[in-house]
Amino acid sequence: MVEDNSKKGWVFDIQRFSIHDGPGIRTTVFMKGCPLRCLWCSNPESHDPHPILITRDIKCTSCGECAAVCPNGAITIYSTGKRVIDWGICTQCLVCVDACRFQALSICGKYLSIGEILEEVLKDRPYYKNSGGGVTVSGGEPLSQWEFVCELCKAFKENQLHVALETSGFAPWKYFEKVLEYVDLVLYDVKHLDPVKHLEGTGVDNGLILENLRRAAKKAKIWVRMPLIAGYNDSPDHFTNLVSLAKEIGAEKISLLPYHEGGKSKCEQIGKIYPIPEARAPSEESIKEIQGLITKLGIEATIGH
Repeated sequence: MVEDNSKKGWVFDIQRFSIHDGPGIRTTVFMKGCPLRCLWCSNPESHDPHPILITRDIKCTSCGECAAVCPNGAITIYSTGKRVIDWGICTQCLVCVDACRFQALSICGKYLSIGEILEEVLKDRPYYKNSGGGVTVSGGEPLSQWEFVCELCKAFKENQLHVALETSGFAPWKYFEKVLEYVDLVLYDVKHLDPVKHLEGTGVDNGLILENLRRAAKKAKIWVRMPLIAGYNDSPDHFTNLVSLAKEIGAEKISLLPYHEGGKSKCEQIGKIYPIPEARAPSEESIKEIQGLITKLGIEATIGH
């Protein structure tokens, strides 16, 4: 029985049997809250650190009970049976969620204790042991809840688990360093090496991110991860420079994560406009060429994990 810990943090998902977030079979804990606003973000529901409303229109029966209880009149059921939410006046009070009997409206975000998370994660301990896996703390940006994440990773290590941290590194080093005391592997997300392009794509400068990458490499193993967006960061010169950086810090490998449209439908479900509907992944041929270039320059390159 896992001893409960009263410290709590905001989590938006716990994904079991994950094979793309570090070595072996893993459980990935997704923390809410992120200071970056990557245009291609596949988890826009993670941005806000607090619970938010998320819709599942396919489950809606147009019964009208959500509209009846909404204190701001933000929900309308039309004669066609279509339910429409005016996100401009929705205050995220979440009263409608309790009224929905069919889970067409739900809350994204749970305030969980370390004990509650551990109880879920430890269910699959045999799989971690047999596959060389463990637990990965991701987000959002987990360092946005660094105090809780630090205690959470400490609890994982006390239970003899391999711990990976997926992060953009955009946080004060004094906090990042504390979390790294309990981390075996860092999946370090690098979006772009050019500061102007990085700012355009994410809303933040990459100076702190690259500085922290060099520091983190002295504390833990590093896998550099980069999303691949056609026309944004897929040039050969960019990856030549990335390999130089990876070799400089002693990174074990570079993971290429081709763009996908998962964030587009999620934006619709939380009332946001997807900022780059025209975005696409490089062609399969181009991705293979990038992988070959990285390998030729002396660093292992994988696609999708």
